[in-house]
Amino acid sequence: MHANWEIIGREGFTFYGKMSASISHEIKNVLAIINENAGLLSDFTIMAARGVPIEPERIKTISSKIAEQVRRADLICKNMNQFAHSVDDHIKATALDELIAVVIKLSLRFAANRGVHLEHQASATPLSITTSPFLLQNLVWLCLDKAMDLAGEKKNVSIITKDVENGVIIEFKHSGTLREKSGSSFPGEKENTLIRLLEATMEINDQTGEIVLRLPVSIDK
Repeated sequence: MHANWEIIGREGFTFYGKMSASISHEIKNVLAIINENAGLLSDFTIMAARGVPIEPERIKTISSKIAEQVRRADLICKNMNQFAHSVDDHIKATALDELIAVVIKLSLRFAANRGVHLEHQASATPLSITTSPFLLQNLVWLCLDKAMDLAGEKKNVSIITKDVENGVIIEFKHSGTLREKSGSSFPGEKENTLIRLLEATMEINDQTGEIVLRLPVSIDK
């Protein structure tokens, strides 16, 4: 078990650092856009001081762009807070589709860089399982990362949650033909360690690249 947690600790830090850095880049992007528009407003004040007439619609447009970025920053911070609080409790009752939604939001920048569109098909009824939220987020990210890798550019990758007897399943599917596999094996040591700790199972379709995670309703504390 000690070796398991050594792997999880190393992978957990990597996962947390990767997502935190991505969030930081998004916030920097928001601030850059706000700063650019603030500069335009400053230019307008200088023009007005020189007697140059300013169209109110131009001021209104800039104001709207700033407000839009403030709303975007608020959503980024909300996602960041949800992600950060996932480490508060080792085991807790977890709304599965909410957890999936957070991982997808955290992954949008990575998906955009790969030219991949992410979709979330939530279960018809709310699903709640007692599990480790942080470890599950980590495993979902690793599966999503692999699914995006197999999908290639300009493809859709879907995460689908379903209720099954004595548990739930999470499917990772992509559109189009299967991209040529990379040399690294999947699942590897870190994925298999997470699978064991979450008392899960994983199935991979070699023809389609579909990944299926099966999780119990509750894991032992």
